[in-house]
Amino acid sequence: MKLKILVSSDKYKGSLSALQVCNIIKESIIEIDKSFEVIVSPMADGGEGTVKTLVESQGGKYVDLKVTGPLGKPVKARFGIVGDGIAIIEMASASGLALVPEEKRNPMVTTTYGTGELIKKALDMGCNKVIIGIGGSATNDGGLGMAQALGYKFYDSKGRLLGLGGKELAKLHKINASGIHPAISSCKFYAACDVDNLLTGKRGAAYVYAPQKGADSIMVKELDRGLSNFARVVKKDLGREVEKLKGAGAAGGLGAGLAAFLNARIRPGADIIIEATHLEDKIKDADLIITGEGTMDRQTFFGKSAYSIAKLARKYNIPVITINGSVLIGREDIDKNYSGLTDGNFSIINKPMELAEALRTGKKLLKNTVKELITFYLSVIKK
Repeated sequence: MKLKILVSSDKYKGSLSALQVCNIIKESIIEIDKSFEVIVSPMADGGEGTVKTLVESQGGKYVDLKVTGPLGKPVKARFGIVGDGIAIIEMASASGLALVPEEKRNPMVTTTYGTGELIKKALDMGCNKVIIGIGGSATNDGGLGMAQALGYKFYDSKGRLLGLGGKELAKLHKINASGIHPAISSCKFYAACDVDNLLTGKRGAAYVYAPQKGADSIMVKELDRGLSNFARVVKKDLGREVEKLKGAGAAGGLGAGLAAFLNARIRPGADIIIEATHLEDKIKDADLIITGEGTMDRQTFFGKSAYSIAKLARKYNIPVITINGSVLIGREDIDKNYSGLTDGNFSIINKPMELAEALRTGKKLLKNTVKELITFYLSVIKK
């Protein structure tokens, strides 16, 4: 029986990369029935692992360089280039929270300057499309530093150049774009984001995310006021409205900065990756789709990889099962609130165990689960 199965899973964080998950699933299926055609297309949602997933699965290359870290000191960072001049950047590589020791976390001073340096390098290399994953930031500067690295100049009311960090936003009075990188106007930019927070207010960048980055209650209020001022000046000098833009509050307002300074489109990361990998063309004639992630929960259905793939599969009436590190949402909840998009959701955990054991034995657990499911699947379709 000739069947085509598309395997398009995200990573199991801390255990297996997306490519490893997909290859283990493929190998396990072939061991059960060699007649199956199994297509592997690793997924990501714009967060951690996106560069690795796309570079490894599409035969791309890495670009390594030293950039300005979130605290202003040099850090090693990298981005990927795939296809015909498409740069894949994770802002966390240059401006991420993991780069800042807990005792030094302070979004008043951290900067996205290094992210701008990654973008500049991609433009210098001739990239005509840049996808920027904006999760895991240590910053709350509205993308000020990123723009500074690309040639934008920011001034206070007395005509003095602004420095780095979120504290500078409240001083912003004028933006000068005359010296920006010449390739910006001819390049398409996309911000890969899985949250829809606005820039300011109680659901904005400062109130929701700044405390995780070291801000106290006084800092939060000051940062929020700064972002409001930032939005006002952006509208005045650049003619772009970012304060009410969905996703503008992601990564400490970097979503707003990318839209303001690079005319970037903010979109769910998974949707961007689906387009970049031409996944819809692979889905169209599949008989079964297998996807998954480390933990399947309610967040899955707010733009994560498995949800985006399931929506696309529904368009072609193709069954979808998910194989995950763990499943924390029930079938009743999925059917009631999320239109029953998936046809089965499975965890590789087959007995009570500590997280450390699950992470350590993930490959074996995944392989055993896949074999059980495919054996059952074959018994059903052969009847």
